[in-house]
Amino acid sequence: MSKNKLVLAYSGGLDTSFCVKYLSLKGYEVHAAMVNTGGFDEADIEEAKEKARIMGAATFRVLDVEEEYYNKCIKYLIFGNVLRNNTYPLSVSAERMIQALALVKFANEIGASSIAHGSTAAGNDQVRFDLVFSALAKDIEIITPIRDLGLSREQEMNYLAEHGISLSWQKAKYSINKGLWGTSVGGAETLTSNKALPEEAYPNQLIEKEPRKVTLYFDQGELTKIDGHSFVLKIDAIKHLQKIAEKYAIGRDIHVGDTIIGIKGRVGFEAAAPLIIIKAHHLLEKHVLSKWQMYWKEQMANWYGMMIHEAQFLDPVMMDIESFLSSSQDTVTGSVDVMLHPYRFELLGIESPNDLMGSKMGSYGEENKGWTADDAKGFIKIYGNKDYIFHHLHKKDVQ
Repeated sequence: MSKNKLVLAYSGGLDTSFCVKYLSLKGYEVHAAMVNTGGFDEADIEEAKEKARIMGAATFRVLDVEEEYYNKCIKYLIFGNVLRNNTYPLSVSAERMIQALALVKFANEIGASSIAHGSTAAGNDQVRFDLVFSALAKDIEIITPIRDLGLSREQEMNYLAEHGISLSWQKAKYSINKGLWGTSVGGAETLTSNKALPEEAYPNQLIEKEPRKVTLYFDQGELTKIDGHSFVLKIDAIKHLQKIAEKYAIGRDIHVGDTIIGIKGRVGFEAAAPLIIIKAHHLLEKHVLSKWQMYWKEQMANWYGMMIHEAQFLDPVMMDIESFLSSSQDTVTGSVDVMLHPYRFELLGIESPNDLMGSKMGSYGEENKGWTADDAKGFIKIYGNKDYIFHHLHKKDVQ
């Protein structure tokens, strides 16, 4: 029989390696695509390439979408200071959407009739992949062997062994998903509600103990310079900061939230650079944006983060919110000083030509140059008039 071209979202792990062999034996011409959103180094790629060859993949391709990931998503997460449930920088949920887009593009380029992923029926990723595939590749068949067959790891390994493949598939104690915008950490503890992840579960251990000050420079909301060193690519600035901050074991936490499929989920993460960037950017905004800009940004950004998490990245409203967030960054230019300590960081202050605290109108709680005492009294009287009218009419007791 003639083989149908199939693109597989490939990571090199047991599940997706099983998919290569299983689908190849089902008659598909499997093209293993490893989508890099900042989580794979050269060693990872070479190992995955060799595994794909052993499993019988027709081709192995690395789709490098780090810059696309930044431009289409991370940039707006920074503009919006997005932290899901005020905790999690959307490390995994954001990158899955970009990976799905890259897979659809690759499938169209090679004329694939099918596209597959190794997600199970128990998580969010199946929804994220399927929604993008079905919306943008409606004539391409979606195949999900792990979800459909419901196989255990042991059954997958036995299947591969039966077909002459005896690689080591020892499951790590902790599952690590690394990307440009943070690393997720899952283990036995995250399946409980009361246990913390141990020190060794996190990918980066404490190395530096002496405090260090770093200066981040933002140009219209984007990080472009660190300690006087300029970066052409914004992803390089993120990586540079990560290399510095990860030595302090900064950015660890556990996120608890609602999954798309309706159950509560708990996951550990380590995201030194994302958390520092978001908090530094937020501080700069407090100085240069108006009260109502800050207020509406917070509302819109919360929705933006929720829509990404809920796999609604393709909804047209996302572009509307992105336009709003981008417009708000016109004056978000300046530097922020950050002090790094073991396991934590502190924001020291900012300098910006757009700093609204630099106004000559006065200093909060100290002095003013823009109004008189009588002006203040008149303002307060008018400002409180609505309260006077309501309580005078209704004679409400205020406890």
